Amino acid sequence: MPDIYDVCIIGGGPAGHSAALYTSRGMLKTVLFESSNPGGQLTKTTTVENYLGFPEGVQGYELCLKFREHSEKWGTTIISEYVDKITSSSQNGMYNVYFDELNQFIIAKSIIIASGSYARKLSFESSEEFWNKGITGCAVCHGSFPMFRNNPLFVVGGGDTAMGDALYLSKYTSDVYIVHRKDSFRASKIMQERVLNNPNIKVLWNSEITKASGKEFLEKILIKNISRGEEKEYNASGLFYAIGSDPCTFFLRNSDVKVDDEGYILTNVDSTKTTALGIFACGDVLSKNKKFKQAIVSAGTGCIAALEAIEYLQ
Repeated sequence: MPDIYDVCIIGGGPAGHSAALYTSRGMLKTVLFESSNPGGQLTKTTTVENYLGFPEGVQGYELCLKFREHSEKWGTTIISEYVDKITSSSQNGMYNVYFDELNQFIIAKSIIIASGSYARKLSFESSEEFWNKGITGCAVCHGSFPMFRNNPLFVVGGGDTAMGDALYLSKYTSDVYIVHRKDSFRASKIMQERVLNNPNIKVLWNSEITKASGKEFLEKILIKNISRGEEKEYNASGLFYAIGSDPCTFFLRNSDVKVDDEGYILTNVDSTKTTALGIFACGDVLSKNKKFKQAIVSAGTGCIAALEAIEYLQ
């Protein structure tokens, strides 16, 4: 007989652990699926300077470990697996949550979806050929590798993530290039200032990558200036995407949880309730949270989802 839980939380980032803290402290039997990437997108961040309670800043990965420690302290069961699908249980009003290739599942009286998002990729000639062979979506995860040190590195994007990635990489090489399709960044002013005042970082405005090449690993990239239509080849040991993310909602196929055109979960206007009874959503996976993807916002919506789940179960 599968284990039965009061609350099943899908996602191991700030939203998921915030929800777990509240439900576990509320004496509800809680299980949290953190996938194989505990902490989600936040682990790919270097220094987090805008999370309340850390005036000196904190490393993203370290902050995620504290989230996990806090949840476990109050009795949350944590499973390091991806959720594959959700179906209605034979037990009235409950759900089966399947989570591995052996088709194992648990039964949940309520579900909180905090599955977040995953890094978006670019598509150009040979981009897939060199994926994880010099091209990656996480500068913080891989930027310190010996193969990248003291070599030319490229970051694609114009937001805070791209700025943070470029600054992080600039510690390991004096040749960091930011490739951006527009002539201005959308990043916060403070992050822009740090990048533009860093002598190790150059910006290629109005530009896009059209081709990657090399032998076993990435060696060169071809960059096109959109305004002039000119192309130039650069030596490149690393190329890091920082162009946003897509919602992680693949496991909701054939479920009663409705999503928008991009795959983000739809909820009631003033609530975290989804279109499926007893299922709530919070964090970056929310359709109404696309604009403000901040850890502290996700944690706040996780708290709301937990309180609404508690109310639902009562």
